[in-house]
Amino acid sequence: MLNLSVLLDDSARRYPAKKAFTFMDTSLTYAQVNEAANKVANGLRAKGILPGDKVALGCLNLPAFPIIYFGILKAGAVVVPLSVLLKKDEIEYHLTNSEAKAYFCFTGTPELPMGEIGYAGYKAVATCEHFFMIMPAANMPSPIEGVETLGSLMNDQAPSFETYQSKADDTALIIYTSGTTGRPKGAELSHSNLLVNAIISSDLMDSNTEDVLLIVLPLFHIFGMTVLMNAGIYKGSTNILLPRFDAETVYGLMQRHSVTIFAGVPTMYWGLLNYTNPKFDYEKIANTLKICVSGGASLPVNVIENFEKRFNVPIIEGYGMSEGSPVVTFNQLKLGRKAGSIGKPVWGVEVKLVDSDGVEVPVGEKGELLYRGHNVMKGYYKNPSETEKILKDGWLYSGDIGIKDEEGFFFIVDRTKDMIIRGGFNVYPREIEEVMIKHEAVSLVAVIGIPHEEMGEEVKAFVVLKEGQTIADIDLINWIKERVAAYKYPRYIEFLTALPMSATGKILKKELRK
Repeated sequence: MLNLSVLLDDSARRYPAKKAFTFMDTSLTYAQVNEAANKVANGLRAKGILPGDKVALGCLNLPAFPIIYFGILKAGAVVVPLSVLLKKDEIEYHLTNSEAKAYFCFTGTPELPMGEIGYAGYKAVATCEHFFMIMPAANMPSPIEGVETLGSLMNDQAPSFETYQSKADDTALIIYTSGTTGRPKGAELSHSNLLVNAIISSDLMDSNTEDVLLIVLPLFHIFGMTVLMNAGIYKGSTNILLPRFDAETVYGLMQRHSVTIFAGVPTMYWGLLNYTNPKFDYEKIANTLKICVSGGASLPVNVIENFEKRFNVPIIEGYGMSEGSPVVTFNQLKLGRKAGSIGKPVWGVEVKLVDSDGVEVPVGEKGELLYRGHNVMKGYYKNPSETEKILKDGWLYSGDIGIKDEEGFFFIVDRTKDMIIRGGFNVYPREIEEVMIKHEAVSLVAVIGIPHEEMGEEVKAFVVLKEGQTIADIDLINWIKERVAAYKYPRYIEFLTALPMSATGKILKKELRK
């Protein structure tokens, strides 16, 4: 028997009075977080949520996230994390596809009215029975009349709960990942997938109880969730929460809390390097930082060198996928590092590169990266056809092209997918193209990624308009912006009279990239 919530239960038992999460001026101990999670579990049980039921969670990096996350798990239910940037139609799709019975959603801000958008998506899904608004304070009423809050769910509930005894291979999480075709797919990750990955992540960072982790990577994303939140709780570390990256705020928190571990995506390191303010004691920050982690996309070698020189701290890069819980390979301090590489397979994971016939390629030659081990997902939820495409004989076919050098270090050199990595977030062109083609003026569209100094890649769309139709690029951008998450919409649009096509009518994106 194994329930991922053992991470929190164990640290609450070992370090009850230790600070677990700090957000702004509020800190909660491990005992307090655990008791709050127990109240959530009791509240869910009282609402009729049963083991195996799906419960969606859309929340910024706030203490409410781990409290609800572990409350759902304790009740034996399955967590369905949703991006805080999703729009109504996207929320409706995710709730429907995951068969969510309940949905916790942060109320948001005037700039990001998550609660309003989330409630509208929820109302469109007849099978989702409960909606709980997460308010900034427990006693605050919901801004939407008649809507329950997290506070009202927890009110009068007991602070103890007998955790449901899940099996190790029961599904703990359904995390959505867009494919190159069609709608997002829900990767089913088991309790053991996530537990082993959290343990491995803490080993990679050589973390301990005294560490202070700064979590600015979104907790609804598998990287922030596993490598930081779950790994930090496993070790009983203190976790500083920051909902949105801002270089000045990051430096302020590093200095104030003597942060020892920072993890980010390349755009964050780029932002930190390009910000200097005499009010910060960079020497003090450097003296307390012991390791930095980067993922999501390849970190430019000059950024690694400049950051490590400035702060005298190693940045370890790795490779992962939602389908891999997420960590697959990493530059490991004990095994040596190589700038620009994704390192070597982590403990218990096998990696190989194969050609189009599935035959392993020699050292130094390109091949598709395959992996197998404890980290591989169970499959895509309710999607056997897509599962069969990616999982074969226990191996997961990543769709990424890599090479392996003589020393066993892996490097990603290309993608078989057209995926764009914008600021660490995956953007899938097909999904954006399917939205854009619905505009009455658009006849044909092709979306690609173009190099961008800060974001790594930026989204660009090439559009052919219908005969007799006209529209300004900014008007089309604004139209798309209303329909997809903020990180997905194209920042650049170029109008063409025709798209380059192959003899079979396939759009030649490589011609557009020239």
